[in-house]
This record gives sequence, structure tokens and C-alpha cells, in this order.
Amino acid sequence: MPNIKSQIKRTRTNEEARQANAARKSEVRTAIKKVETLVAEGKKAEAEAALREAVSLLDRAAQLGVYTRNSADRKKAHLAHAVAGLK
Repeated sequence: MPNIKSQIKRTRTNEEARQANAARKSEVRTAIKKVETLVAEGKKAEAEAALREAVSLLDRAAQLGVYTRNSADRKKAHLAHAVAGLK
């Protein structure tokens, strides 16, 4: 445990940021799994709606620095390709 006042605050803010990032990452992973599940079931309309939600969450997470922009774009492309493959 740090003794310096500024480091005590930094430790606290780092922990708060870590928890916020973990929550947002979990939310994104859940949205991705939802899209992948709907694709596996062949439900195109629901998958497209879920894709829009997942893309929005990924963009927001990338903007906040939870994911790098390239990583978020890769995940979005993967999902879009899966949904586009449905008939």
C-alpha cells in the first residue's frame, strides 16, 4: 500500500477504471455472443438487430480505450461477415 497521497489516489482511480473497463468488456462480449448465437440459429432479422447493438457497444468501448480501434474493427468485421452469410 502506498504512503504518498497522490499515489493512494492514483491506486484508487486505477481500480475504479479497471472495474469500469471490465464491466464494459463484459457487456461487449455478451453482445458478441448474442449475435453469434442468433447466426448459429439462422435468425437473420434478429442477428442484424443484435449486430447493430454490438457494433454500437464496440465503437463506444474503442472510443473509451477499452479496446484499440483496430481490435474493435476486427471484431465488427467478423460479426458482419457472419451475419452476411445468412440467407
